[in-house]
Amino acid sequence: MSSAVIKVMEYEAPCGSMLLGALSGKLCLCDWRARSGREIIDRRLRTRLGAVMEYGPSDTTIHAAHMLDGYFDGTLRVLDMPLLLAGTDFQKEVWTRLSYIPYGAVVSYGELARIIGRPEATRAVANAVGANALSLFIPCHRIIGSDGSLTGYAGGIDAKSRLLALEASSSK
Repeated sequence: MSSAVIKVMEYEAPCGSMLLGALSGKLCLCDWRARSGREIIDRRLRTRLGAVMEYGPSDTTIHAAHMLDGYFDGTLRVLDMPLLLAGTDFQKEVWTRLSYIPYGAVVSYGELARIIGRPEATRAVANAVGANALSLFIPCHRIIGSDGSLTGYAGGIDAKSRLLALEASSSK
């Protein structure tokens, strides 16, 4: 039996219910509770981190919740805390690059593929973006379609629209 425990708590964001999870003082989960593929994300975390999930707050998830409060009230633009990425090397590469997209900016999937030096991998980049378990801390809501449209988002298009609007109004 695994001795590692991912402590998970709920967080009510203005645009939906989220789950925050931490292991060994690092945030490994900040994701939309009702997302499509919830079980796939959770299973990947448990498997790759060799851990079980247990409900209850931790110092790390409480700190993450306070940071999110600041983000949503417009006083905090950078969500910066230790993160624990659970994915393939390619997914980690995409997620790391996502972290560099500035507050209030947007990038298309194709642009992101070019930025990581794999212009032919737009679909694979899109799949990696969709597998992100650290929404907001790794800002996948800042990825849009090549035509500027708001494309799929784990929290839903309404949440994505609200997040981008929040950032646009706060960056003025």
